[in-house]
This record gives sequence, structure tokens and C-alpha cells, in this order.
Amino acid sequence: MKLLMTPLALGGLTLSMAFAAPAADSPAEIEKLFTLKVKPMLNEKCFGCHGDPNKKIKGGFKVTSREDLLRGGEDFGPSLAPGDSKGSFIVKAVKWEEEDCEMPPKENDRLTGAQIADLARWIDAGAPWPNEARQDQIRLAEKMRERTKDGILVKTSGGLSDDWTYRRYKPEDVWAFQPVRKPAIPKLQTLNSSPNPIDAFVGARLAEAGFQPSPAADPGALIRRAGYDLTGLPPTPDEIAKFRAAAKENPDQAWVDLIDRLLASQRYGERWAQHWLDVARYSDTGGYSNDYERSNMWRYRDYVIRAFNDDKPYDRFVIEQVAGDELADASLRGRIQDWNRFQEAREKGDDYNAEESEWLVASSFLRMGPWDPAMVKQPEARQMYIDDVVNAVGETFLASSLRCVKCHDHKFDPIPTRDYYRIYAAFAATQLAERPAPFLPVENKAGFEEGRKMTKRLHAFAAEKRNALYDKRETAARQWCQEHNREYVPHEDRKKLPDDEKPPRHVGLDYVDQGRLKVREQDEWIWNRRMERYEPMAQSVYNGPDPKFLNARKLRMNAKANNKWRPDSRILMGGALQAPGVEVTPGVLSALGVAPSDGEGGDDPYAITADLDGRRTALANWIAHPKNPLTARAIVNRVWQYHFGKPLAGNPNNFGAKGARPTHPELLDWLAADFVEHGWKFKRLHRLIMSSRTYRQSGQHPEAEKLAIQDANNDLFARFPTRRLTAEELRDGMLRVTGELNTRMGGAPIMPEMNMEVALQPRMIQFSIAPAYTPSRTPGERNRRSIYAYRVRGLADPFLETFNQPSPNDSCEARDSASVPPQAFTLLNSDVMTDRSLAFALRVEGETKPLGKQVRRAFQLALGRAPTKAELDRMTAYVFEMRKYHNGVKPEKREFPTRITRSLVEEFSGKVFEYEEILPVFEDYVPDKKAADVSANTRALADLCLLLFNSNEFVYVY
Repeated sequence: MKLLMTPLALGGLTLSMAFAAPAADSPAEIEKLFTLKVKPMLNEKCFGCHGDPNKKIKGGFKVTSREDLLRGGEDFGPSLAPGDSKGSFIVKAVKWEEEDCEMPPKENDRLTGAQIADLARWIDAGAPWPNEARQDQIRLAEKMRERTKDGILVKTSGGLSDDWTYRRYKPEDVWAFQPVRKPAIPKLQTLNSSPNPIDAFVGARLAEAGFQPSPAADPGALIRRAGYDLTGLPPTPDEIAKFRAAAKENPDQAWVDLIDRLLASQRYGERWAQHWLDVARYSDTGGYSNDYERSNMWRYRDYVIRAFNDDKPYDRFVIEQVAGDELADASLRGRIQDWNRFQEAREKGDDYNAEESEWLVASSFLRMGPWDPAMVKQPEARQMYIDDVVNAVGETFLASSLRCVKCHDHKFDPIPTRDYYRIYAAFAATQLAERPAPFLPVENKAGFEEGRKMTKRLHAFAAEKRNALYDKRETAARQWCQEHNREYVPHEDRKKLPDDEKPPRHVGLDYVDQGRLKVREQDEWIWNRRMERYEPMAQSVYNGPDPKFLNARKLRMNAKANNKWRPDSRILMGGALQAPGVEVTPGVLSALGVAPSDGEGGDDPYAITADLDGRRTALANWIAHPKNPLTARAIVNRVWQYHFGKPLAGNPNNFGAKGARPTHPELLDWLAADFVEHGWKFKRLHRLIMSSRTYRQSGQHPEAEKLAIQDANNDLFARFPTRRLTAEELRDGMLRVTGELNTRMGGAPIMPEMNMEVALQPRMIQFSIAPAYTPSRTPGERNRRSIYAYRVRGLADPFLETFNQPSPNDSCEARDSASVPPQAFTLLNSDVMTDRSLAFALRVEGETKPLGKQVRRAFQLALGRAPTKAELDRMTAYVFEMRKYHNGVKPEKREFPTRITRSLVEEFSGKVFEYEEILPVFEDYVPDKKAADVSANTRALADLCLLLFNSNEFVYVY
């Protein structure tokens, strides 16, 4: 490097200062520039038209060598002037300065400014073109460098090409793949500094941005916030009064005691299980055209509730859901040594103990996605299932969307297709089945006998109608055989006979009979399946070879299948079964640098066992490995999100380059490390978050206008965000306020009342219509918590759906909080709101008599406070006014149908036919109180109750 001596006049003195002159590029640097930047650019942008030997070279202009560039094309001379980029034709062409020669010709393919600068720099240096050996040497040396100005190298098991394998990433794009290191807690020198580490991290960002946190929230707001966050229910007036009194004496101790009480409540598990079920895609039916019931899925829902209430360590929670069946079978095998006896015990299920049975239920996670093999070949149906499970495991536990890696190496993240198919191989032996699993002593079996009785009646009705039509057809078939001198063969046995040797398919039946027979046969299947709801079975999985058939109605374990079989696991090129590539063994994501604790080791540290059993256990143990950087980050990010209404890392299901980066990366890592260090316990994490000043701050900031401009998304957490109640919180909160909430836990799904037009609307099941949705018989059954409500993929509850209950078809990383007009109409006019308002009014009337006291009591129950004098006067006058109105109105009595007539189009004739469906639940139905059942005064008070339910103060948490 040369030094230039420059004279500098300063205060009458002349000094000499040494400045470094810019160094000219060395030949080695230019060769490197060409090999790593210029040639790849030519390959990508130019070779398609000017270098492919299999295609006609456009304009006779080739760019495959220095000589080609110097030669030029048919219509122009040399495109390259070594040492003079400004005089080089190729530079003018890529800048689109050369008329009639703008290259590349498409706007979207134009070179970037950086690419043009690299090309010009190479030409100005003489345009050297090193030979292939030198280029290989440069590329190899570059590959080995862990960090360059172009980014960092992430070591993986290798992509489908070297270009991908040695691709470089911006460090900020692969933050989630780096090891979790617990950072030092920032030190804040403020008068109100908090000992909570969360406040230190948040406070440091606030101080850097020039803001202070909001002041502490009012005790009334805090208890309501905590109640909904931890239990999904509002506090009672008595609970609010006690907390306010305790907070006056010792606010910190009162807050700690409140959190402990709420975490100890059984309602906690119900609330936080709902969050998990959103992510896991819980539903009681399978979806698609055959939306059959998964009759035992309620047991998984109850397992999740118990896991949260028992504070099950998260690492164990993960392992049980991914590999619970393997854990159960391995444990059973330890007690039963004889192989045949062991397989018989698996099929019968009676020998599983309570812990093993729970593990079988936990593996229902692997059955959670929508799936239906109808009209799909079995290999494709299997692929659809395994693809779905691989992506579900990635999104749920690793915050990584793996779906796109099925077809190609990930375009943005260091996840090669090879790793996708190694995880795919871990599930390749997984088969779906309803497996026997004894009921646990804690599982709720109340109502089973009544449910069985009702299901048997509905099944008997369908069977009777079906048998009558079957007999009519077979009578005609016998007559046809007699007339044609053929031996009668039963319907099932004659399907394979030639057409000229058997009677017509629907002999003896007209189009009405044909349509009705299909309906009744389908109904028989549906009610047969419903009976399993009350049996000790689990929607589970097992390991074994592919079954002979798949269907959505009934799947059973084939324990005695060939256990020496192993799946042939290969990379499927383009994701197609018809294009198998190289063989792969089961394994894990290599980019994380965490080898499985029970891995194969050797040359392949990221391999797991290839045995038929144990693949998923090894994968689950790797997911739950304390050094896995994705798992702990993913779950603490979700917990933070549910407390603050927004996550630290913006996309809880996708920590990749296309996901929003963390607003507080150090805080996220500190929480993740602390979570693992302290046993993966949720309740401790809740206490840590909720005891922070950040959580306890008000939603009102003294510099609100300035914050709205500089921090519109509340990324600084300078205030507590206002949020609307979720659909379940809204329904459950109203039931608690009205006094109707039945807190009985667990068991078979409940059927809340639903808008009758929706409940009775046709819901297609292939070739037929599913039976109508009918509510549970009594208010006590119907008015349990929303988490126990029947989830049907093909029929969403209109009230809950309106308030953004997510579809169970996709993993929900965050509830949609949009406000839309149907929500306002529903809160004012729906049957749900009318019924709850009447129940609320009846409760208030039962607790106090004078109207003024009734208004006060309604405010206390709904809003947790007394009305102001102005509110009291206005609301009292309003009720008097509504009494006048209701005294002049006589509501009609509500009637419920016990049977309905359906109409369908018969598929072969195209003609409409009708059939009857019975609704026996309404024969002895106990409805909620309706307007016709109460007095005008009660209806007037109910109008006030409806108004309170519609207030922002009730619908929002501050």
C-alpha cells in the first residue's frame, strides 16, 4: 500500500499527514471476482440464450469464454474492451443504453446495480478468464470460509446442488438456527428499575428509543387481565373487591397471590389448552368430502388440558405427542416377553396401564390434520398424510414451515430437501388406527349411557330403513334369477360377476329407493362410528407396513403384519412419488448443529435409528433436546404472544428468513435459556412474565401520540396492548356472568345451541348428507366451556366463527383480530346473545329486587364495577322505557322440530328425492329461557344486559 504525503496548513504551521491510497485490485482478487460473481451472473442471466449448446445461439453471440466476448455477434463486433468498461458493448447492453440491444430483455431479469458494478470492475481490470482448474481452486477456498462479506456459511447435510450447499446467508436471516446463548441482563440506572429481567431487556430498548414505560395499571384492570389471560374467564365482583383490598395493603404480594391462585385453578388448563389446540388443529371430524367423526379425539383434548394443569414439562409434552405410541409399546414390551402375546395385547389394549394409555392418547397429535383418502390412490394418500405430519411437526414444535422443502431445497432457509425426506423417513412407518386404550380414572365418562342410548336409536332407525330397501332389492333379485334361470347370489357376493350373469345393480328400486338406500347406508356408518365415542379407544398410530386399504371411516391396527418390513425412503424429486431419487435414512435438521442424543454417530451425526420402532422417539428426543435452538425459542415466543397479544418474533410458526425478526432477540434467548434451565415449566414462565412491570403496565401511555408515530405496532412494549376477547372467552365470559357456566371438565363433546338455519343446513358427506347438528338436551350440558364444544370441520359454529375462532384445517399461529360488521350484528341480534341476556336478567332479578339495585348488580357482574350516577340514571330510565315497549309485545313460543324432510338429487338419474330424518333430542328437550317464557319486565332488564354485553368494556381487555 502506497502512502501519499499531503501538506496541511494549521495555525501557520505546515504538517505532513499520511493518507492511504486505495490499492488496485490484485490479479488474485479479480480472478476471485470473476469466478464468484461475474461468471455465475453470466450463467444465470445470459447462458440460456447465448451459451446453451443444445439451443440455437441467438444473434450468433456466445458468452461462454473470453474469446467469445471478444469475437462479438452477427450484428456487432467485440462486446468486450479489456481495461475499458465504458467502451465495452456488453456493459452498455446490460445498462440498457444500447439501442435495440437491451440485455437481458425482460424487465424482471435486468441486472442489479451491484451486478453491473462487478462486471465493470472485472473489465477495467483486464477481464481475465482463469481456467477451470483455477476456478475450482477459488470456489473450493471460498466454500471453506465460514464468514465472508456475502454472509455466513451454514453447514447442512447438503443440498441437491453445490450452489445451494455452499450458499451464504445474512446472519440476521438465520438467527433462529444459531445456538441459544443466555445474554447478560442489561443494567438500567433508573429510579424505578425492576429486578425482573424482562423489564431490564424491555427497558433498555425503551431507553434507547427515548421512552419510559406506561404507569402501572389499575388493580381492577389487572385482575381482569390476569383472569382472562390465565383462565379465559372474568373475575367475579367478590374476587375484584378482595384483590383491590389486598392491593391497598401490599400490591406486590397481592399480585403474586392472585397469579398463584389462577395458576392453581383447573380453569387454567382449559384456557391454555385452547391455545395449543389452535396450533395443533384440533377437530372432532376428519374434513374433506368424507367429514367423518373422529369419535375419540376428545381424549386428546382432555390430555392437553391435564398436561397444562399438571404443569407437565414441555420437553415431555413434545415427546409424548410425537412418539407416545412408541413409548407405550416399548413399556408394554418390557412386561410381556412373548412376541405373540405382546402383539395380542397391543390389539386388545387391556394390558396397557394408565400411563401407557395416556401416551397412546397423546399421539393423537399425529392424527390431527384433515385427511381423507377417498378418490385417491393409496400411495398418494399415504404421502399426503406424511407430508402433513412433517409440516405440522415443523410448524408446531420448531417454528419452521417445511412444506416447500418437499419439492426443492429451501429457497431462503438452510433446510435441504434431504433433511425433509430424512424427517419424512422418521414417519414413513407410521400408520393410522383407532387403537384400544383403557380409560383413565380421571377421564370424564358422564353422559355415556344417555349418549349410547340416543346413538343406538338413531342407528336402529337408519338400519330399519336400510334393511327394508335392501330386502326389497334382494326380493327383486331372487325373482330376476328365477326368471333367468340363474342361481341367486347375495348382493355383496355378486358384485364381481359379469353383468350378464347377475340382475341389474338396483333391481327392484326406483330412483327414490336408490337415493334413500345410499343415505341409509351412510347413516349406518355414521352412527356406528359415533358409538366409538364412548369406547376406550384412541385416535392413534402404530408402526408397520402399508395397510391393504385406507378409508376415513374405520382404521384398525395390524399388529401381526410383517415386522421385518422397512420403508424404502428416498428423496422424491419435485415431491413426486413417480420420481424417486437417492435413498435416505431417518434423520433430523442438520443446520441446527445438534446431533440426536441417541443418533447413529459416525460419518452421519444427524442420523437416527432405521429400526421399524423408535424412529419417532429419536426424532422427538431431538426436538426436545435442551440444545435445540428452535424448540425453546418457539414455545416461549408463543407464551409471550398469548400474554401480550403479539410475539417477540413476529411469525410463531415460521422463524425462517421470511418470518418477521424478533423485536427483542436478547430477551427471547434469555427466556428460552431460562425456560430450559428451570425444567421446561410453563407455570414458572407465566409467573416470570406476569410479575414484570412490563406486563403490569397500563394500556395508556403519557406520550401516546408520539408513540403512535414512532412505534405504531407497539414493538417497544411501552404500553399494554388492548385486545378483544377471543370467541371462546366471549361465550364463556357471558356464561359466567349469567351464572349458567357448568364447570364440569372433560368428556365427550358438548353441543351448544346453534342458529337453527345453520344447524339443519345440509352438510355433505360423500354420496349423502350428514345428520343434522342437534344441541345437547339440557342447559347444564350445553353451557359448559367452549373448549368442550363439538368441532366439525365442515360446519363451524356461526357465533364462534364470527368472532374469529380459527379453522382447524391449518395451524393457527395467531388469531385474526379484525373487527367486521357481522360481529356487531351478532352481538346485538343473534339468538345466543338474546338467550344470554335473558339468563343474565333472570339472575339479577333473583339476587335483588329494586330496579336501581338491579342496574348496579348488572354493572358489577358484567363490568366488575359500580355504575356512575349518570350511568345509573340513564340505564334506569332506559329500562323503564323498554318496559313500556315490551308490555305491548307478545313474543311467539319457540317450537323445535322432532323430524325433518331432506331432499337430494339421485346421482344416476339426476332426479330429486326426499327422505325423513328424525331429531329425537327435541322430544324431551330443555331449552334455554326464551322471550316468551319471561315477563315484560324481565325482557326490559334483558335489554340493559344486552347493552352491557355489547360495551367495549366487556368485549375488550385493557
